[in-house]
Amino acid sequence: MLQIDLSLLIQIANFLLLVFLLNIFLYRPIRRVIAQRSEEMGSLEQAIGTAEKKSNENEEGIRENRLLARKDGYETKEALKLEGLAEEKTILQASGARVDEKVSEAKEEMDSQAGAVRKALEEQVVVFSRELAEKILGRSVQ
Repeated sequence: MLQIDLSLLIQIANFLLLVFLLNIFLYRPIRRVIAQRSEEMGSLEQAIGTAEKKSNENEEGIRENRLLARKDGYETKEALKLEGLAEEKTILQASGARVDEKVSEAKEEMDSQAGAVRKALEEQVVVFSRELAEKILGRSVQ
């Protein structure tokens, strides 16, 4: 059975002294380190949240800028295409005009050459017809 005497009081005092000393030398430093780590983790989590928010905002800005750049690129491409088509039309019209001019020059030249050939043939027709008549008739024709 349990007897209350001086040794029990010494044991209780010894236990209380041990708890007091452990609290001072072991538990308080550990609780302080845990509190500091907890505080540091909280500040790191807050920094992470801020960084994630900023990252999401930057990502959204990049998406918007990419869409704007694509839109601007498409508009520029279409403008250049229209400009190219207009220039092509101008060049084709100029080329068509030059072709028409050269065709008319060629026709005029052909007409003048045909006239010259016709004149030469008409002059030679008389000579050829006389020679032909002489060969057919067998005598000279004057």
